[in-house]
Amino acid sequence: MLRSLTLTAFLIAGAVGLARADVYRWVDAQGQPHYSDQWVPGSEVIKTTRSRPPGEAAAGAARGGDQKALMAAANQISSQIQEQDNARAVQEDKAKSKETRCKTEKDAYMRAITSRKVYKDQKDGTRTYLSDEDADAYREQLRKAVQDSCGSVPTFDPEAPIPEPQPIPEPKVNPADATSR
Repeated sequence: MLRSLTLTAFLIAGAVGLARADVYRWVDAQGQPHYSDQWVPGSEVIKTTRSRPPGEAAAGAARGGDQKALMAAANQISSQIQEQDNARAVQEDKAKSKETRCKTEKDAYMRAITSRKVYKDQKDGTRTYLSDEDADAYREQLRKAVQDSCGSVPTFDPEAPIPEPQPIPEPKVNPADATSR
């Protein structure tokens, strides 16, 4: 048993020596020590094959400073990406809002120019019909609103027939379900 343990220790020591890498040691939150050839925050070098300059402590601090600089750069990049995502979302919201406003104004304009009489709904639910001069001014106001929000005004051909409204189809109902039992 002792012989196999000694042989294992020599093999490990030889492998570490052949690897020619720094060995780092750190202790986790449970108190368990860990060893690695990769630096981990809070780890310390326990074996190195490189010769160390007299300012070894300064080099360790510089490594920690490099880590802090990398973390700061990563945080900055992360915040920039988040700002870009927010800006993109705002632009998409603005585009949807503009599209909705454009469609609403186009519909109001088309209703106004295809109607013989133009009316405005009052707060109490009644309609007030506009005179011909007021209706023309209202149509012009709607045309300018469509031009501002959409960039162009739909063309209207007064000679083109106005499409008839399509009837709403009856819902399909199972007669057995429609009768009371």
